[in-house]
Amino acid sequence: MNTTPTRRSFLGLSVAAAAMAALSACTPPPAVSGANRILPTDVLIAEIETARAATGTTITATLTPAALTTTMTGKTITTAGYNGSLVAPTLRGTVGDQLNVTLANKLTEPTSVHWHGLALRNNDDGVPGLTQDAFAPGSQNGYDFKLPHPGTYWYHSHVEMQREQALYGALIIDDPNETLVYDKEWVIVLDDWLDGITGTPTDVLKELSHGMGTGSGGMKGMDHGNTNQGKMDQGGTMDMGHMLMGASSDFLGGDAGDVAYPFHLFNGKDPGNPETFAAKPGEKIRLRIINAAGDTAYRVGVPGQQLTLTHTDGFPIQHAMVDAVVLGMGERIDALLTVQDGYTPLLALAEGKGQMTYGLISTGTGTAPARDSLPSTLTGTAVDGGQLTADPSVMLPTKKPDRVHEVHLTGGMMKYDWGINGRRFDMTKPFENAFDLKAGERVEVKFINDTMMWHPMHIHGHTFQIGTKGARKDTVIVRPMETVSVQFEADNPGQWLFHCHNAYHAERGMMGVFSYLS
Repeated sequence: MNTTPTRRSFLGLSVAAAAMAALSACTPPPAVSGANRILPTDVLIAEIETARAATGTTITATLTPAALTTTMTGKTITTAGYNGSLVAPTLRGTVGDQLNVTLANKLTEPTSVHWHGLALRNNDDGVPGLTQDAFAPGSQNGYDFKLPHPGTYWYHSHVEMQREQALYGALIIDDPNETLVYDKEWVIVLDDWLDGITGTPTDVLKELSHGMGTGSGGMKGMDHGNTNQGKMDQGGTMDMGHMLMGASSDFLGGDAGDVAYPFHLFNGKDPGNPETFAAKPGEKIRLRIINAAGDTAYRVGVPGQQLTLTHTDGFPIQHAMVDAVVLGMGERIDALLTVQDGYTPLLALAEGKGQMTYGLISTGTGTAPARDSLPSTLTGTAVDGGQLTADPSVMLPTKKPDRVHEVHLTGGMMKYDWGINGRRFDMTKPFENAFDLKAGERVEVKFINDTMMWHPMHIHGHTFQIGTKGARKDTVIVRPMETVSVQFEADNPGQWLFHCHNAYHAERGMMGVFSYLS
């Protein structure tokens, strides 16, 4: 059974400092790449986990990743998922509960689980080659850590392209001091899907790896090795095999995506079979929306009715009334919606791709709207989570950074070689070019996008604040030629991955490591 530490309700640097002193007095951390690093296997990691606040309650669950056969749009497909379903179990507990998950691997390949957005113990973070070994086929292993902070989170495989199947699920951590008032909640997982329909995610990665264009600045052009002449859809985009041409979004700053998907899923259901949520007129629904997609941002909203945004990436924000909210890959948004009589469609538009998926809220009256009667756009005020403002209760105190790292996002379409500061990440050498820090520091990171593609940048084991008063988040959209400055407290020692949450950009090298030194 693995063990793991936490972050947000971190125990305080005095405890961490004491643990570090005790550690250095008995077993100094091994030198890696010329530096003394606090590794996931170090005694300190377990000591920090033990010191976290606890309720004494243990939540147990079993996740069984395995091949599964199901039907989508009338076609029988084989993919992979947890517990025999496209919709994985929603795991739920309260801050301070112990989460004990058994992972029974029935895949034919190794796997692991990353607990996205959690400040947990480093050796349960689920990154093979950095924080743990992947679990072999046929093995039974586990994760065991305290739930550190409230909010909407999710879990997913962190092995190659497994997340692009159905190896993901929602994780909800309840706040014992919750002040938000609502009647019901609807957990919603959005995803772009092609596995078993037009190919496999591995097929896509292989195709993209040959390169997608010519010229400078990442402009997409014809792949001369592709004999498929492509086809244009009603949204003006063109797909060339798995490559998507012409997907564009002013909101995202230009190119909206690289991959042609046949359709998109709303809680595992395709647009021809929408999920229906039952409610009464006047009830207030808390929407917990998770973008599990690999290459698609979603613009979410209700035609003619505003949403009240309340949280982003698990943290409360100053409430904002909007007509639509855009979620990059990996992001979560909580919102309140007052139910109107009849059927209410909740749309998730694939930003810049001319496609959508949706769910319905029904009060038991009226007739469900036909899919082709739904609007293809959401007009009015639209924001993404990075444009919101943190609630004062979670805002970081103003402090001069102790350390500043510049992280240039680099690469382009010609060779489809994405990277950090001009280098592709190599998981066999995870500490090469690592970004060092020490416990107790305030760290500023400047994400500088030198590419012509937008990137949702995600940090493991921590949350950052955008600017000095922006939202607290673990994933932020960085548009082309834009710089986004974030700060975080170095309060969860270990070795932590950060990366673009576009699955294909990450696999092609846009990853790095924040490395705690002893």
